[in-house]
Amino acid sequence: MTVNSFWIDRTPVTNRQFREFVRATGHVTFAEIAPDPKDYPGALPNMLKAASLVFNPPRHPVNDLSNWSQWWTFKLGANWRRPYGPRSSLAGLNDHPVVHVAYSDALAYAKWAGKNLPTEAEWEFAARGGLDAAEFAWGDEFTPGGKQMANTWQGAFPCENLKLDGYGSTSPVTAFPPNGYGVYDMIGNVWEWTADWYSSGHEGDAQKACCIPINPLGGREDASYDPCQPEIKIPRKVLKGGSHLCAPNYCRRYRPAARHPEPVDTSTSHVGFRCVVRQTEASK
Repeated sequence: MTVNSFWIDRTPVTNRQFREFVRATGHVTFAEIAPDPKDYPGALPNMLKAASLVFNPPRHPVNDLSNWSQWWTFKLGANWRRPYGPRSSLAGLNDHPVVHVAYSDALAYAKWAGKNLPTEAEWEFAARGGLDAAEFAWGDEFTPGGKQMANTWQGAFPCENLKLDGYGSTSPVTAFPPNGYGVYDMIGNVWEWTADWYSSGHEGDAQKACCIPINPLGGREDASYDPCQPEIKIPRKVLKGGSHLCAPNYCRRYRPAARHPEPVDTSTSHVGFRCVVRQTEASK
């Protein structure tokens, strides 16, 4: 796989930066708007509220890790300004990544900044930091010499967080070392939106060793729907990077190659984004 030249933000977009965008544009995020019942036929009335998903760890061990409703709460009033609910604030979080942003919010910020959201291929290229064959963004050992290299989960997810990395939720975007390209937080802290529609495989995968895909893109929008919920036609984008909730006993998606599908209408307390500028765009 090869990609054309591009610049990528050194860090995820922070609360400080997103606040500047909102002040300049008056943008209202997806989580701050009550859903239109016409868009969600059959939805329960209590779900048609301005809200977002907030991680709420259970106080007991969880045997069925496939049932994420045991640790996620659809919290009314949770949004980028109040990441843990109506009584929370951004005090002390200016340099943490903005969260509770749906895909449309990330795209609106990128356009305002004169940038774009990265493709999955661009994101992964940047995350590897020049270490093409390594499992992690910093090498093949997860904690080299016992050093925590990213904000991830230590302990038995979702009830036991040992916080060996010093954080129980998000962290400042430069709290951990940058990768070989000088880019921070490509792994852990928050998942990051990409521009690609999700597909179970990569449509640009080479059929022959001689055919290396150039600037590969994701699948089609209509093929990104969740096959487990065929009645719901909400397209999904690719998330990359993992988050502070990624644990060895759960998703282990704190690797550059890992990916996750996310519906475009969903915002959570562990998803953010960063932007890119492509060389072809910068030269215009």
